Amino acid sequence: MASRANLRYGPYPTQRPVSGNHLVGARRSPVRQNVFFQQGSQGPIFNGPIAGGVTHYHAESSKEALQFLYSHSATGAMHDSDERFPPPLCHPGTREAVVLRIKAWYGYQKGPGKPIMWVHAPAGYGKTAIAGTISKMLEETVGLDFGLLGATFFFWRTSPERNNPTRFIITIAHQLAMSIPELKPHIENAVSRNPLILKKALEVQLVKLIVEPFRALGGSEDMPNRLVIIDGLDECINSGQESRVEKQYAEDQEKVQVLVLKLIHTLVSHRLPLSYLILSRPEAWIKQQIDSSLFTDLVEILDLYATGDHMRDVEKFVRAELSRIATNIGDGGWPRDGIVQRFISRTNGHLLYASIVIRHIDDPYDDPRQRLEDILDASTDSDIDLAYSTPFSSLHELYRQILRSCPGGIRSLMVEVLEDMIVTSWYFNSHFGLNDSLPVLDALSSRAAGRGARALRGLHAVVRWCQPNPGDHEFGPFYHSSFVEFLTNPVFSLEFAVDKGRGCRRLIWGCLERMTAVTSEREADRVDVQFALRTFQSLWIEAWSSREDVELLQDEFVKVVQKLLTVDLSACFIRLLGPRKRIYPPSPQEDRLIDALRAFRHPSTVRPSFVNSLIHLPRESDPLAQQAIFHVLSSTDQAVGHLLHRYRSFDQDLHRRNTLPYLLSSLYDCSMRSNRWKSAEVVRALDCLHEKLTRPVRQSYWDLRSYIRPILDYILQDDTCTQIWY
Repeated sequence: MASRANLRYGPYPTQRPVSGNHLVGARRSPVRQNVFFQQGSQGPIFNGPIAGGVTHYHAESSKEALQFLYSHSATGAMHDSDERFPPPLCHPGTREAVVLRIKAWYGYQKGPGKPIMWVHAPAGYGKTAIAGTISKMLEETVGLDFGLLGATFFFWRTSPERNNPTRFIITIAHQLAMSIPELKPHIENAVSRNPLILKKALEVQLVKLIVEPFRALGGSEDMPNRLVIIDGLDECINSGQESRVEKQYAEDQEKVQVLVLKLIHTLVSHRLPLSYLILSRPEAWIKQQIDSSLFTDLVEILDLYATGDHMRDVEKFVRAELSRIATNIGDGGWPRDGIVQRFISRTNGHLLYASIVIRHIDDPYDDPRQRLEDILDASTDSDIDLAYSTPFSSLHELYRQILRSCPGGIRSLMVEVLEDMIVTSWYFNSHFGLNDSLPVLDALSSRAAGRGARALRGLHAVVRWCQPNPGDHEFGPFYHSSFVEFLTNPVFSLEFAVDKGRGCRRLIWGCLERMTAVTSEREADRVDVQFALRTFQSLWIEAWSSREDVELLQDEFVKVVQKLLTVDLSACFIRLLGPRKRIYPPSPQEDRLIDALRAFRHPSTVRPSFVNSLIHLPRESDPLAQQAIFHVLSSTDQAVGHLLHRYRSFDQDLHRRNTLPYLLSSLYDCSMRSNRWKSAEVVRALDCLHEKLTRPVRQSYWDLRSYIRPILDYILQDDTCTQIWY
């Protein structure tokens, strides 16, 4: 047995010192090592007998040490690897603003003020193409006697060697050895001395293969700054441990992505002549790390979604690609500008969508013109053949991968929350974003507070978490409409298919529950109650406007109608139409009456489709149907009467609003010609208005008359008189 005293020479066998003055003080070098790893054993075998299932690592020279390092690298993760050829690059003339921002941040002479830049964006916004373009640009820089590009690592969730951090440090170290010649011998020496380093913890590899070689150079602060590019951090989804299965990826990904960030932070802490460009989706845990005190002074953040003119970039790409296809088919007059504009509008600035459509129509065995027309004319129920085409299946697979990244235990809850968001997406606007709506949706769907946000934690790539900007009237909960189309078509979304009818029915019940509180002044001002008042009719129409749907779920429909009868609808309509606390701020200088009149235009006011759906009740429930219809109509009359009675006393200030007297007088005249029965309250209220408005001024009424028109429509239902003022 070897003497324990031999350990003083190092962790593995080396030459014993030979007696003699010629070796005193001399540096010992490792002898040629034969290192073996046997399956089922964690320990190495040095120069000993072996048998079966063994991998042989042999480092004889520095050249072989570098080759040894290369053989354990994730070669496919390098920017110029064969696995990634041809690499995704930005289309010429696009993403220029982003590239300029990155170039302005990175400085090879002294390095940037902040050593890390995090570029984030949702799925499909060209992050990998930007990383590839920057890599190519730096590699092709001329006029310098050194390379600017230090190393690259492109994570990819479907590649076994690129979807985990096991080879991350090894791959970076090998590229640094190649890009920084003076560093090469020190990295080679580290591997030659200890081949086992490749099996050590990542933190140990980082020190031995990168930090210590830089220290060995001495004076590295005078070296030019190199850029290390790490793309797709969110694609690092598993720990690299054996026997991992898909359902565990969701539990792994947060941990390993944070680990990679901490490794980068360690490198930064050693003040090496390196800068780090990280590109990823804005996952919650990544953002949390970047925003932490550990990183806050080290990272410059670039929001790709908010940088540059995406529509202009898409237009350049689309026009160039369509021109190429037109040349190939010999049709110089195609496409017309109207078709191009429709295509560009459909992309919503999303290059991924545009590129997928281009790949779909660029088919040598079909007519690209017809294919493009089919796509532009298609609805969500379009030809199923489109769903199985290679380009569209790749987009759908991307969405499925994002959804599968969520832990299996909460996927049904995630689908439920997505249903709620889709059926109320019309309500999202420049004042009411996702952070405001999720607590309300949780309450209406009887979920514990905060569960909705937790269920969507892994969906930052497709769900818009940022607060809306004032005036952003196109704001919605999803970055791109294709995701909603995907979710609502089970052929595409498979186990993640959402059922809009189910979502509406669930929320309707929650709305009716909240509306029972309207009799209380304090309770009626709650955000969830106001939300219920404004949305319940739209949800009802979506769920129950079809007789077929009612027949399939007859018992549930009867139950919800019975619930409707317990709600004081007149109080609800009064609270909705009258002065109230807003969920969002009122427009400047908006008086109470105009606010009330505007409310009649809102979908929450009584709608014919809502009333008509009540006749879908089965014949044996006719009394219930008649009772429900009377309940809705009489409640509406009471609300209108209350509204008009409240504002029957007009002062001179309101008379000076030239339009209002004329409009209300017109309202009175039209109602008097109506053949439809009206409640006595409505007639009395209109009489009072007529007395006050004897000499209306007829100037500039165009803007306000649109607020009155729904009231006139209501009053003139079933009228024979059609000669009206508007």
